[in-house]
Amino acid sequence: MNSRNIKRCPVCCSSDCIKKHQLCDDRYGYEGLFNLLKCSSCGHQYLEGAPQEQSLGDLYTEYYPRKSFNPDNFKPYKEGGSLYNWLVGGRSSACQSVRPKTRVLDIGCGYGETLAYLEKNKQCDAYGVDADRNVEVISKIHGFKIHVGIFDSSVYEPAFFDAVTMNQVIEHMPHIQQTFSMIAHVLKPGGVCILSTPNANGWGSKLFGRTWLNWHAPYHQHFLSKSSVNRLCEEHGLSLESFQTVTRSEWVMYQILHLIHYPIQGQPSAFWAPYNVTPSGVKKLLQKLVVGTWFLLLPQIITRFFDSIGLGDNYLIIIKKI
Repeated sequence: MNSRNIKRCPVCCSSDCIKKHQLCDDRYGYEGLFNLLKCSSCGHQYLEGAPQEQSLGDLYTEYYPRKSFNPDNFKPYKEGGSLYNWLVGGRSSACQSVRPKTRVLDIGCGYGETLAYLEKNKQCDAYGVDADRNVEVISKIHGFKIHVGIFDSSVYEPAFFDAVTMNQVIEHMPHIQQTFSMIAHVLKPGGVCILSTPNANGWGSKLFGRTWLNWHAPYHQHFLSKSSVNRLCEEHGLSLESFQTVTRSEWVMYQILHLIHYPIQGQPSAFWAPYNVTPSGVKKLLQKLVVGTWFLLLPQIITRFFDSIGLGDNYLIIIKKI
């Protein structure tokens, strides 16, 4: 049953917040339980008690799967043909909405796949930032301009970028108000920020409850609503230009596989961390059956339908600096 909580919403400061779920790390096995709260005023949802800046570097470096990545397997992001791109929800990737020949900051750039795409396909002057120290190896090999650490606008000159992209990243930021302020600081007037982030008001969260794959505690700390985005924009000299749902079709398969391999609290998932856990033969068979639905176009049809009625699992948001 939902209960009231006196903690104030980080967006509108309302104390009328409801506890929705108690969540754990159901992917990589980080210890602890975290309360998910929802503001009754602006609809913003946020995680209580999540790790802050001083421990985020260690959290991502130790638990996220990039530490097992082989640099020889690096491949730039690819867009694909127009029909394929639409069918799989490729436009949900923030980098696709960047105008060519602009200066771009990709916050949470990971290994730099999108930086390579922006430089080669769109002739952009691309910069990146990521908290995971494992990305340093790739950055050195490919000559990417990546700042390793938490996003800090003081690293860059004011009004330096034409665009800022955050692809599945804004939800990871501990301080949502500060993040919007720093975005506004680095953007040129008329510049845009493109956000791709899970929709906690979509069909997936309603159907799967606390086992929705995109709660992803404690890594995901904030879940935006249209009302909370408007409030944040107004406070930081930004305007909301576009707000829609565009979702990767694979997410339907990932959700089912997430449930099949749902772990005991404190243990990693055999789906998300297969290098740590070996699934049983039955689960391997179920996994093959789920993957087979891709070739029947079932995930694609489901995803495109829910996106068309505004209930998709992912928001694509474009905001502009006034």
